[in-house]
This record gives sequence, C-alpha cells and structure tokens, in this order.
Amino acid sequence: MPARHGGCETWQPIRAVRFLAPPADPCMRYFKLTIAYDGTDFHGWQIQKGKPTVQGEIVSVLRRLTQEETQVLGAGRTDAGVHALGQVGSFRTQSAMSALEFHRAMNALLPATIRIVAVEEMGPDFSARWSANGKIYRYRIYRGKVVPPMLWRYVLHYPFPLDEEAMRDAAGRFVGTHDFTSFAASTGSEDDDKERNMTREIFSTELKRTEDGEELWFTVHGRSFLRYMVRKMVGALLEVGRGKFAPGYIDELYELKDRSKSGPTVPPQGLFMVMVEHDSAYRVE
Repeated sequence: MPARHGGCETWQPIRAVRFLAPPADPCMRYFKLTIAYDGTDFHGWQIQKGKPTVQGEIVSVLRRLTQEETQVLGAGRTDAGVHALGQVGSFRTQSAMSALEFHRAMNALLPATIRIVAVEEMGPDFSARWSANGKIYRYRIYRGKVVPPMLWRYVLHYPFPLDEEAMRDAAGRFVGTHDFTSFAASTGSEDDDKERNMTREIFSTELKRTEDGEELWFTVHGRSFLRYMVRKMVGALLEVGRGKFAPGYIDELYELKDRSKSGPTVPPQGLFMVMVEHDSAYRVE
C-alpha cells in the first residue's frame, strides 16, 4: 500500500528488484497496459518517424491525457502486420488519473483498431519488458478452399495437402533450450549477428485444428523470441508438411545455424501475440 511522504505517494517494495533500475521518484505512479490491436494498418509496434505505429498512437494519447512527455515501453516489438491479443506496455506519470480513468479515456481516444484491455497500477520496479518471464504467440493457417472475407487479414491461406502428424512431430522438437540462429532474421550486419545471443528457451508448442476444422493453429510458449523467429518456425513446419523436410531436420537446423536453410518466412498477418506473462507480485494492492 502507498504511504504519504512530502506530498507524494511512495511505494513500499513488494519484492526484490530483479534488474538494475533507477531510484523510484516518490511523485511518480506506474501503470501496466494490456493491449489488443489489429496490426494490419500499422508499421509494427515501435515508433517510426512519419509512419503509423501502435506505440506511437498510445504515446500520443497518453501525452494528451497527462500533458507530460510520457513514454511507453512494450514487452515486445511486433512487426508490421502482426496482431496482438495481450501485448503489454508500461508507463509512468505524475497524473492523478486512476487506472479506471486511464482505461476509459484511452479507449475513447485511440483508433478502434487498438483497444486497451486493462490498466493496472504497479510498483516502481515493474517494466513491461524487463519484468516479463514468458510470452505466448499463435500463428493461424486457414485450410479451407475459400477464406471468408472477415478472416483474410488474420490468417495465412494454405488449402493444399499437408502431413499434419509430421508437422506435430517437428513442432515438438522446438521445445527446450536451443540456438535459434536458423530461425531468426539477420540484423543486417555480420558483426552484430556474431555478437547476438541466439539461444532461446521454448516451454511448449501445440499444433492443432480448430473445432470447425477450418484452421490449423501453431501456438508456442517461450521465455523470449528473436525477430521473425515464430514466422520462420512456421515456415519450417510447412516444409515438413509438404514433405520437403523430415521432422528430424529441425534438430539439424540448430547445428547448421544458417537461416537460409530453414525454409520461408511466412507472412505476418497470421501471427498474434497472445499473452505476456509477468509475476503478479509487481502489482500494487
């Protein structure tokens, strides 16, 4: 619970800080945003000069509400065309607005393609990015002959034959801690690529048909992800389904460390950031 000190609220630590952070300003308040968006019309999450982005829209609204140079940190940087059901952002402010007031005002001012699902007040050690301990992504493949017009912005259409059992075998081989160099985009610099830590831990994967049988969903739960990693994983699974790769080739790709060998990078519109996991101890009760 907050205590009063010098006219400002100061937050008592809930738990040990897990990363090095600057000392908390006792006049600041800290908020977590859970965000859903249709990424079709945006150039990704991250602010880019002269281009519409999700982060840019949210920052613009918060600055209007708080009259401060508010910054928003995201849990991850989704690319152009990628959607979210549970992206997480964090910001700090000296505004007296409550979480409920922020929630209502932001949804009133944001475009309909961005919705604030929830606003929560947090302790000063919370960070959307650095406090995250897991993320879930899902990729949707439409298997029917004709994509309904209300779905085409959210799926990859692939109506051709696939060996789905072989794909499930391959999907299970992503689980564990591996070097995902073969499943990541290049930075554009060979020197920078060599310096990057490409090891990632995947907790679980699932490849299943939806109840109506029309879609194939690949869901992956991991600690963190490299750029294009999920889209490259799906590309490799499709190559397995087509019979171009054997399921065991996934294991070889870890050793090859060659992104040119892992198959295509599938389009962004089928990818959703489903959830970002944070420890509940950061919340202010």
